[in-house]
Amino acid sequence: MDLKFYRDIQSLLKQLATHPLTVKDILAQTSERGFSVMILLLTLPFLFPVPPGFATVLGWGCFLLALQMAMGRRKPWLPRQIAKFQFPQWFSRELLINLKRLTKLLEKFVRPRLLSVAANPKIWRWNGICIAWLTVLLMLPIPFTNPIPTVGILLLAIATLEEDGLLMCISYGVMALITLFFGFIFYAIWLAPQLLPNLFQ
Repeated sequence: MDLKFYRDIQSLLKQLATHPLTVKDILAQTSERGFSVMILLLTLPFLFPVPPGFATVLGWGCFLLALQMAMGRRKPWLPRQIAKFQFPQWFSRELLINLKRLTKLLEKFVRPRLLSVAANPKIWRWNGICIAWLTVLLMLPIPFTNPIPTVGILLLAIATLEEDGLLMCISYGVMALITLFFGFIFYAIWLAPQLLPNLFQ
């Protein structure tokens, strides 16, 4: 498996599985790559049931990192309450197993290409805006929808880390579909109070 994101996160998760590291420790190890690597680590758990209390920390951490990308920052920062968060060892082992499954799906497709898109500083900022928007959808209290925006976030973070301009373009399309899906949910919720009285007539 030659993907950068797999090597980076596999190394971190192996460390986390043997001794706890804080989010601050992880950011210190990953430098500029910390944006994409940390966003991947923070959102990967949302593909699966998240233990109580994790969702708020993980979601806000991802949102703040995405905002910094949108502002053009190259060095990530997180408030102390999030920076001191530790992934439990058992949770890290579960993430490592699921990371291998995700990588098997992507390794034959993801590679550096369309570098004129991938390396553009404006695209870096646009990706931050897109991830921030998807994180807002991720944190909405709508049951069973977490994996949907998570897929969009993971694709964008992987495309950014792997410098894959084509995957970025595909991710924008996925984001548009996710936005339409949530728009349909909001529309259905808005219609519900008007439709319910008619059902009992």
